Amino acid sequence: MKRILLALALATLTCSAFAADAPALPVTKAPAGAEVYIVSPKDGATVGQEFTVVFGLKGMGVAPAGVKKEGTGHHHLLVDVTDMPAAGQPIPKDEHHMHFGNGQTETTLKLAPGTHTLQLELADENHIPFDPPLISQKVTVHVK
Repeated sequence: MKRILLALALATLTCSAFAADAPALPVTKAPAGAEVYIVSPKDGATVGQEFTVVFGLKGMGVAPAGVKKEGTGHHHLLVDVTDMPAAGQPIPKDEHHMHFGNGQTETTLKLAPGTHTLQLELADENHIPFDPPLISQKVTVHVK
């Protein structure tokens, strides 16, 4: 009985070690010269509690999530995010990480009064950030 338990424990540890080494999903290389940016609002703008954010992309195209097409990706808007999503892992989906998996290039955003930061990150069809990451400059907005 002790041998069976020992063998089971060793098998579990071995499987855990292999799982830790295995990459989650393949990472897509970013095309040279590709850039993602926020067209509007401009950095430092004062906006109402509801405002439009327009996304910009240079050197690539936009395609919906789930569609594998070379040279394309889809936008994620990061609101008040200080730590970037982990490389090689899908971008989270929550109130700070907004997904635009239908290929949208703008959105109407509602934020509480105060100062907020906005940043875009482009991801592949699986919501995995590109390598190197395609991240916009942060834009600070003051919501009145």
